Amino acid sequence: MNLLEMSASAAAEAIREGNITSQELVQAYIQQINAHEEQIGAWAHFDADYAMQQAKEADLHRKSGQSLGALHGVPVGIKDIFDTKDMPTEDGTELHKGRTPAYDSTCVSLLRQAGAVIMGKTVTTEMAVLSPGKTRNPHNPSHTPGGSSSGSAAAVAANMIPLALGTQTNGSVIRPASYCGVVGYKPSYGLISRYRVLQQSLKLDQVGIFARDVRDAALIAEQLMDYDERDPAMQTRMHPRLLEIIEGGVLVPPRMIFVKTPAWQEADADVHEGFAELVDFLGDHIEEIDLTHLLEDVVKWHKILMETDIAKSFQREYAQGEGVMSPELRSMIERGNKTLAVDYNEAAEHIKALNTAMDEIMHEYDAILTPATTGEAPAGLDSTGSPVFCTPWSYCGMPSVTLPLMQGSNGLPLGVQLVSSRGDDARLLRTAEWLTQHIEAS
Repeated sequence: MNLLEMSASAAAEAIREGNITSQELVQAYIQQINAHEEQIGAWAHFDADYAMQQAKEADLHRKSGQSLGALHGVPVGIKDIFDTKDMPTEDGTELHKGRTPAYDSTCVSLLRQAGAVIMGKTVTTEMAVLSPGKTRNPHNPSHTPGGSSSGSAAAVAANMIPLALGTQTNGSVIRPASYCGVVGYKPSYGLISRYRVLQQSLKLDQVGIFARDVRDAALIAEQLMDYDERDPAMQTRMHPRLLEIIEGGVLVPPRMIFVKTPAWQEADADVHEGFAELVDFLGDHIEEIDLTHLLEDVVKWHKILMETDIAKSFQREYAQGEGVMSPELRSMIERGNKTLAVDYNEAAEHIKALNTAMDEIMHEYDAILTPATTGEAPAGLDSTGSPVFCTPWSYCGMPSVTLPLMQGSNGLPLGVQLVSSRGDDARLLRTAEWLTQHIEAS
């Protein structure tokens, strides 16, 4: 039995049934990390002994006959902007070096309640913005893994862990997932708590998931979708039944719309050709709709909100960080400090209006089909690539998922992004599972 090939769902079940132990599973991943970390650089903090200690405790807990969580004994990687009380949280910046929080973030606390083994902290770009960390793309180490959740995407792609957490304010889950060839899922805004996660923008920040398949993404997401009054974006609502709805399958094949977005001309030939072929393959299941009139100003509105909020959130670091903070981040903060209140308020007001318009369109469809990125992971490590195909959905807070269903001309992964109405996460993931199976069966 190759433990590294098991899905997270299968591994959790095998541990529950006593067919494998958490220690066996975690040890297999430790060996994989030891073999590949020097080349990939996915980890900001990793302590093999501590991971094994957690796994041993998980096995003892199972033997005691007590109830087990859905992720009992399964290792998970945590982007290094989520507070962890037992590991450093340094946010990808020298300004926070050595910072060890006293408390866990809500997400980490919920993962512990679900029985997960917190494997370590994965590399983030500088303060989850632009400046890259040390991580390389597992498919070709001379290419970027994307960002800002670079380490999480690369670690899952390199089989160092089956699951990982990331965040997205613009394209920081979907883009690296696409570049690294894994499933990336950004739930609807307000479904997962951001309490004690490094804040860029209250209006735009969203927690996301990296996994090998759609069901695993749903499994971990369900454990995180508990109401938390400490996050002002969250509302009390029925707990999403993601896995149940995915496993129920579809009674009628889904209807999708292909949306190029105003960024279509920024996509390369691989994307143009790949999506033309995919749309042709889907036939009557899809139709193309031009949404340029709705989306043409989204990048501008998003930039106003993001840069202004970053300027507010990172003002202390800006004051302390001359010579340490990257020029790119300093420039963003300086532009954000110059934003007029009227421009900021106008950019914020369009979120609700655009969601209303998208809800009316999506009433007749199950998902939007659109590129995840402008192409394969770019060569070089000085940039994390363009998030432009993620921006509209991050701005609206709509759920999105990227699936590793294509390959570019250089043999690197190309993600296929699906998007649904805000709050319609279960239908989105069910459609994603259908699309994956439909293509694999062809």
